Amino acid sequence: MMAQRFVQSRRRIGKTVAAQAVRDANGRVRRQISIHSLLEWAFADECASIDFEDEGTLAMGYGAIGNAYLMAQRGALGCRIDGGGRSLPDPDADLVAAAVAVLPEGCGGRRMAVQIAELARARVMPDAFVGVQPRCEPKDWHVNPYGRRAKTMSLGVEIDSSGRKARRHDVQVCPVVYRPDGSQVASARRNYLQWWSALSELRITFEIHTNLSRWSVDECMPPMTPWKKTLAE
Repeated sequence: MMAQRFVQSRRRIGKTVAAQAVRDANGRVRRQISIHSLLEWAFADECASIDFEDEGTLAMGYGAIGNAYLMAQRGALGCRIDGGGRSLPDPDADLVAAAVAVLPEGCGGRRMAVQIAELARARVMPDAFVGVQPRCEPKDWHVNPYGRRAKTMSLGVEIDSSGRKARRHDVQVCPVVYRPDGSQVASARRNYLQWWSALSELRITFEIHTNLSRWSVDECMPPMTPWKKTLAE
């Protein structure tokens, strides 16, 4: 019974793959995939790595040519020359890593390339504080064996003369902050937009230069401003 279920499951998977497969002008059958899923496949599944010192990125005139040069060189070879004690990533994964390594400065350059790789390995997207509401919290806490309480500060002494005898009161206040504050939210969302722009750049690159042997990058993209959708709801 278990064997029969396994065969049926494999048949369903095969039908799904066939439905998503496309044949290009060169006769290659490639599966459609989004740029976000492609990055996760390359860095999380295939364990591709970014090499900023690769000779392709240092070639004469490469800065003007961009991703096209390196992809053409890797595509002509069909693999990446390397050595070591581990199995190498799929050649397509190396092409993806190479394209990420040469992101233009307008999309974040090397800093964004490293971030894209790290996020793809973790299979997450940048935090854009979607649906987060700022909270009013004490600025600092005082912790002791009995628990914690908000730290207070003195504003001075006030004299209360409402009774028969004047009384001195130490006026205490609790400084508060709002977390996350506006600058934190704005910074996180600027970073998200730059990450989205970098993925858009990579998607266009792989649409124009179809050197991938297994994949065909489609037009699917993560939401550009997910926080706006939450606010609308």
